[in-house]
Amino acid sequence: MVKIIEKTNPTLKDRDLSRKELLQKAQKINNDEFYTRYEDVEKELNRYPKSIWKNKVVFCNCDDAVGNDEITMSPFSLYFLKNFKELGIKKLICTHYARQIDLFNQGPSGYIFTKTGYSEIGTKEFPKRYTGSFDDPLSLKILHEDADIVCTNPPFSRAIDYWRILIESGKRFIIISNISNVITLAFVPYFRNGKAWAGYNRVDYFLNPKRELVDASGHWYTNVPIKNRPKHKLLKIIPLKEIPAKYKKYDDEKMLIVNHGYIPSDYKKPFAVSARPILNGLLEKGYSIVEDQYFPYFNGKQGFRRVLVKKT
Repeated sequence: MVKIIEKTNPTLKDRDLSRKELLQKAQKINNDEFYTRYEDVEKELNRYPKSIWKNKVVFCNCDDAVGNDEITMSPFSLYFLKNFKELGIKKLICTHYARQIDLFNQGPSGYIFTKTGYSEIGTKEFPKRYTGSFDDPLSLKILHEDADIVCTNPPFSRAIDYWRILIESGKRFIIISNISNVITLAFVPYFRNGKAWAGYNRVDYFLNPKRELVDASGHWYTNVPIKNRPKHKLLKIIPLKEIPAKYKKYDDEKMLIVNHGYIPSDYKKPFAVSARPILNGLLEKGYSIVEDQYFPYFNGKQGFRRVLVKKT
């Protein structure tokens, strides 16, 4: 049950999420809406110990917040409302981003949904001039002063700003972002310095405004410790000479390039890997990133972006 404490007409607008073909171009996208599926939220969050939520303030700061039913409700809000008691959550705070054309100069109509205690009714507040954006001063105040753990799907088009604010806050987080972040120059330092790592699952689909499935290219990221990562088994760490020839080669600069999850266990020099080994936990297996971005060339032709890693 939700108590509305101020009458308003906020509309659901641009979330800046994108299908697979558009994620790489998300910096230019302003008009399309894409949404996380509830099953993807549930699949990921169920993997973490319940203790990380107990007596904690959960903040969903890039959310659609709470609608009138499960169809219009954010899957993040819905998950935490359904599991509020079981997880032992102290408080749930969700913001609604109201990007809309202000025809009558009434100002933005973002709102904040708050639920404190299992038996209490959640409330919606509409602070004056509040946009609901993650970098709105009020959202930043909640992040720094109230939140214990952040869980949301931030706008891909503003991922650089979002990650910077989130990492600098020092708060725990479980979020969705582009699957290529682990080899993208703006984000690699977070992984290299142990500020973030891959979560358990990738996100292959989003929903468009018509609730139709569209291909996605997302992944969960977190700074919550992951023990016994299941995808470690996908790393094929073996001596270099045992790696099949078709999965190892040298570029024009004589840099070793490995593919298909193969990692040389006895190679002392830096070598180039794609995003997949990093997502599968390579940095937890005694390897570190030594160059944040590397483009191999083969016979003068540029190959796909990678990072250079080395056994520590």
